[in-house]
Amino acid sequence: MSLDTLKQASKVIGVKQAVKTVEKNKASKVYMAQDADERIVRSLRDVCQQNHVPIEMVTTMSELGKACGIEVGAAAVAVLR
Repeated sequence: MSLDTLKQASKVIGVKQAVKTVEKNKASKVYMAQDADERIVRSLRDVCQQNHVPIEMVTTMSELGKACGIEVGAAAVAVLR
């Protein structure tokens, strides 16, 4: 799935929501911004590794937010199964 299709995909936006989604085994993939603070995304990265959910890195939070159709940056987005 490319960033272009993120706008129409079923997804949750934000690190906390993404962590919950991965823990419930409802995420097929996670997009994470490279410029997001490591302290913020570390928990999501760990839970993705534990649950074997692939992570695709995106250059900036702004780019990820725009791909989701929101006007603010997003540190992480989980795509639902």
